[in-house]
Amino acid sequence: MILRILSNFLLLAVLFSCSTVNPKQPEQDVFSRGKLEVSENKRFLQHEDGTPFFYLGDTAWELFHRLNREEVNKYLEDRAEKGFNVIQAVALAELDGHTVPNPYGHLPLNDLDPAQPAVKEDPDNDYWDHVDYIVDRANDLGMYIGFLPTWGRYWHDEKFLIFTPENARIYGEFLGRRYKDKNVIWILGGDRFVTSDLHYEITRAMAEGIKAGDDGTHLLSFHPRGGRGSAESFHNDAWLDFNMRQNGHTPDYTSKYSKTLNDYNREPIKPVFDGEPLYEDHPIHFDAANQGHSIAADVRRTLYWNLFDGAFGHTYGHHSIWQMYDPEKERRPINNPLMSWKDALDQPGASQMIYGKRLMESRPFLTRIPDPSIIVKGEIPTSVPGEGRYRFVATRDTDGTYVMIYCPVGRAFTVNMKVIKGIKIKAWWYNPRNGEATLFDTFENVQDKRTFISPDKGELTDWILVLDDAAFNYPVPGKNNLDKRLL
Repeated sequence: MILRILSNFLLLAVLFSCSTVNPKQPEQDVFSRGKLEVSENKRFLQHEDGTPFFYLGDTAWELFHRLNREEVNKYLEDRAEKGFNVIQAVALAELDGHTVPNPYGHLPLNDLDPAQPAVKEDPDNDYWDHVDYIVDRANDLGMYIGFLPTWGRYWHDEKFLIFTPENARIYGEFLGRRYKDKNVIWILGGDRFVTSDLHYEITRAMAEGIKAGDDGTHLLSFHPRGGRGSAESFHNDAWLDFNMRQNGHTPDYTSKYSKTLNDYNREPIKPVFDGEPLYEDHPIHFDAANQGHSIAADVRRTLYWNLFDGAFGHTYGHHSIWQMYDPEKERRPINNPLMSWKDALDQPGASQMIYGKRLMESRPFLTRIPDPSIIVKGEIPTSVPGEGRYRFVATRDTDGTYVMIYCPVGRAFTVNMKVIKGIKIKAWWYNPRNGEATLFDTFENVQDKRTFISPDKGELTDWILVLDDAAFNYPVPGKNNLDKRLL
């Protein structure tokens, strides 16, 4: 039952009467809402029926190449249970996916020629049949495949180069046609700089081929090199539906994650998100000997930094999972993974990603904007809003009916209350480690500024302050979804 509340200020709040979606129940009806498209304001993704789409991805670059079907089922079922709705995987995988067969002895290409995919007529007897199985299984579980046609080494690195503009278009059309009726999101690129005319030509030819093959059914983006974004090379290309960043494997806001806001502010407007942030248990700056490995607190920070700076979604990654590392198999580990991919499934950061999605979906979604002015700069600005690992960031809706501030540390901070239009304010603390919210105050909005400090004073116990205009009677943060079709 949906309840509409309309105040004399034309304020609207719509509540779902149902409780939070159980993470063990994948949204299998998600595809009935229609194909994905860019929202009217060009900031978000949505379904054809207007329902916003929060892209919550997981990084599984070697999924097509390294896992057998029993392992595929284990991985995909786990990710669906944890609330992920996009799985990012690569057809021509980075770790010798062109020359090392998949678990069934199949290679993707004949004669290393992208114009000759190794396809056999009968089912379940070639590389692409296995890819089909994975795509179908993910779709059955309510998840899209963020489908990379190739890793960048095969169009960029001279040692591995197999692509030309001509065969890139043929290969793209093959993929577009084969997966036209599947639920995929195309992601070109593959972790390389675009530095020559040939790189541009190959990428654009592949995009052209995909669109010819699938009649423009699916969205396209581009996975860039670390610390960079697709906007730097292709922002004005019509085929690029949304921008992807790879803010990379650092825990610091200032040098990398602030760039999400920069891309948000580009013109013409395009949606932006971070498709490869710091992975959990990854060597910090690729330098484990001196800086150790990341932890769940590090990956939570990147989630909320990106979201509150305007990203429409987020991708999680684990250092063991992207490479599907298994110590029982004869595979060279890349950059010192700490555990097998199976053990990594239950690392805490993965389970905590859903709380960010739920929080965003419990308030008006398509009107959300970043607003650094919400946080009043302290006498020492490097303390508040902070820099490095301890940056505070803020977001709100355009009408000022709610405000959210991400607090990475227990440090007093001051809020510019003039951005909230309501007469009475409800104040909540939202815990990003367990998704629980506590209403701790209701007060008259009569002060221009108000100071808060999160419940825990520890340096790794992050919190989110949610301030609501009480007239809207919004649900508990993260616990109930608004009817997203009406926002």
